[in-house]
Amino acid sequence: MELVENRTNDQRALEEKTARQLIWTSDRTFQGWTCSQCEWNYPLPTLLIDPEARTAYDRLAAAKFRDHKCSDHLSRLASGTADTENFTARIRKLVAQGFKPKDAVDLFLQEIALEYRNQPKIQAQAKTDAEDFLRRVRAGLI
Repeated sequence: MELVENRTNDQRALEEKTARQLIWTSDRTFQGWTCSQCEWNYPLPTLLIDPEARTAYDRLAAAKFRDHKCSDHLSRLASGTADTENFTARIRKLVAQGFKPKDAVDLFLQEIALEYRNQPKIQAQAKTDAEDFLRRVRAGLI
């Protein structure tokens, strides 16, 4: 009986660790890593620009993510509306549809240029997010 109980606890621990994902989030109010299951987050420092420093930040965030316990944070609420400002999610969606990451980024930037043709700040943010997405793909983080 104890063996079955230990196995069940091991299965629960494995399910908890594998059910959650580290997600890059970028919108008007937050940029950084978040957990798919809870409100845990690891914000990107404001002035962190150097690609090598960002890669180190990504490794640190991944370690912190592995160590966090979802039970210590509020559960993530499912959002019923699409967040049009989450540029990384839009690129990921294109990749999931079968586009290569570079092609997905090119297509995404063309869409943004049409959608936000009179808003250069949003276009610049989209370009920065797209370049960061490609950097993370090359580094094997996404």
